[in-house]
Amino acid sequence: MFARGFALLPLALLASASHLEARDQCNTGSISCCNQVQSAQQANQVLSQYNLVAAAAAAGGNVGLTCTPVTVIGTGSGCHATQQPVCCTGNQFNGLVNIGCTPINVNA
Repeated sequence: MFARGFALLPLALLASASHLEARDQCNTGSISCCNQVQSAQQANQVLSQYNLVAAAAAAGGNVGLTCTPVTVIGTGSGCHATQQPVCCTGNQFNGLVNIGCTPINVNA
C-alpha cells in the first residue's frame, strides 16, 4: 500500500509545482488566453464602445480581446497556438475585454 503512495508522490509534486509556478507569474490577476493583445491606444475603439477607456488607462498594461480563462494547469485547457497567455487585472464582459494585461511565459 505504501509503495503505491510513493509511486504517485512524484506526480502530485509535479502538479503542485506547475500550479505554483503559473500562480507566481500572475499574482495580481487571472491568467487568460486572448485572441488579440493590443495596447490601450490600439484598442481604443473597442474600449470606447464599452466605456472602458478610463479603466484601461488606470489599469495600465495591454488590453486582451476575446479571452478565455485558464482554469487548471495541466488539464489541457491552456491556450491554443494562436492565443497569447496573459495575466490581467480586470476581466470585463466575460472575457470579451480584459484590461491591465501583461504577457506571461507559460514555459518558464
